[in-house]
Amino acid sequence: MEILNYSTDTPYTKPVRNPFLGRKENRFNGRGTPSFTDHASLGAKGALQGVKGAFILSGRILLCALKFIWLVPAVFACVYFPYRAVEKLAYQESFANPVNLGTDNDWALEFLDNAISAFAMDNGAYFDVFGNVIDDDGTMVIPTVTFKQPVTFKNYTVRTNDTISGISYKFGLSKIDTIIAVNGISNVTMLMVGQKLKIPSMDGLFHEVGKNDTLQKIGAKYNVSVNDLLDVNDLSSETLSIGQKIFIPGARLDSETLERAMGEVFYYPIKAKWRLSSPFGWRKDPISGVRKQHTGIDMACPTGTPIYASMSGTVAFTGYNSVYGNYVIIKHRDNYQTLYAHMSKIVAKNGTRVAQGEKIGLVGSTGYSTGPHLHFTVYKNGKLVDPKSVVKR
Repeated sequence: MEILNYSTDTPYTKPVRNPFLGRKENRFNGRGTPSFTDHASLGAKGALQGVKGAFILSGRILLCALKFIWLVPAVFACVYFPYRAVEKLAYQESFANPVNLGTDNDWALEFLDNAISAFAMDNGAYFDVFGNVIDDDGTMVIPTVTFKQPVTFKNYTVRTNDTISGISYKFGLSKIDTIIAVNGISNVTMLMVGQKLKIPSMDGLFHEVGKNDTLQKIGAKYNVSVNDLLDVNDLSSETLSIGQKIFIPGARLDSETLERAMGEVFYYPIKAKWRLSSPFGWRKDPISGVRKQHTGIDMACPTGTPIYASMSGTVAFTGYNSVYGNYVIIKHRDNYQTLYAHMSKIVAKNGTRVAQGEKIGLVGSTGYSTGPHLHFTVYKNGKLVDPKSVVKR
């Protein structure tokens, strides 16, 4: 066998091209070995080619992204629209389906009746329904001040356990609306310890003089003589100026303003959209068919809808039973109590003070219930009251 001995100079040797190098970089030198040259040696032309390559690569990536970008809204639509549809159907269902409250568990109703009567006769009010201050034995306070002397004012700082009626009684005032009006109190339940009050020496309220007001017109409006207005305000003439405040002796707030200030106006406990699924009064039980009294009103709305205190008061009971599910009972002034039942969650704490419109729980379908709703009951002196007869809005 003939053995050929050859080197790189023999004609059998072929240069191997490196695919990762440019054409110039694969050229052989005179000795038959590759000659390598980097881009930096190519100068501005090489840099330009590098930039061009980067742009081309970026363009290809962008075109690829644009090619599949339609997937983003498609995925969003596949998730969002089914979710909204289910939510809408659940909302509509809560208004369409009948909501029934059975009373088969009479022991549970008896338990609540006993809970109501346990505090229903606890009367802590010191004024009557007309706002007249009364003393401990129930006698109406009679003012001793006449309208022939100028009105004077004292400053008073609210103390612990103070009430508007108690402060009025302390200073010899016969109407609770005097302190309310003079101090511009919008809600007496929000009276704070340390709050400064201005106490007049007689019952009455301020009137701000408007355009074309005269003492004759003001006196006619409040049924007070001009002489009394002159004496009480220590005026030397009947000349008035716009914006001047005139004290009107014996004048009172209108009943609606007083009710608002005293927190006596009941609000519906649900502010969102709701449907009256069952009114108050006697009805044929939808489950048993027996004619029974429905103790409140059923307000159908979706689970999780916030429930608010219909009037300010103290949370007397929170708990659960098989009929009303999660429930809250709030004690209000003037021997009113309200019951909120079938809650999915109770927010209010037992024994705490709640303001009118404060959230106390969430709508649910706990207890004996066939759908999400709030069962709302009002008691007065332990007796059932049609909620619609006391709720103003």
